[in-house]
Amino acid sequence: MQIWLDHTIVPSRDKEKAAGFFARIMGLAYDGPKGHFAPVRVNDELTMDFDNAEEFVSNHYAFHIGDHEFDAILERIKAEGVAYGSGPTTTGNMEINHRRDGRGFYFLSPDGHNFEVMTA
Repeated sequence: MQIWLDHTIVPSRDKEKAAGFFARIMGLAYDGPKGHFAPVRVNDELTMDFDNAEEFVSNHYAFHIGDHEFDAILERIKAEGVAYGSGPTTTGNMEINHRRDGRGFYFLSPDGHNFEVMTA
């Protein structure tokens, strides 16, 4: 049986701003809204569909990435002055972690969603 996540809806106060931030940091393209959503294609199987919402609970989104992507994302985080950290509750300590023989870090979106990138 094959199962994969096709898309997920990411609530935000400003879907286009949120989609642009996510795409810019992750090194992805954002081509503007399509229908009701502001989608960002992560890969051939997954789209993050940003949507406007007045109230929502922040979520956690974790991405397994390669070493090259890790370095590029960390550089973009630093260039934009976005706080990052080694754990989900330490998103401002400006450190990375070395769990499972890899590297990782967490950062918050402007809407307060907790994004994690990890190489292992």
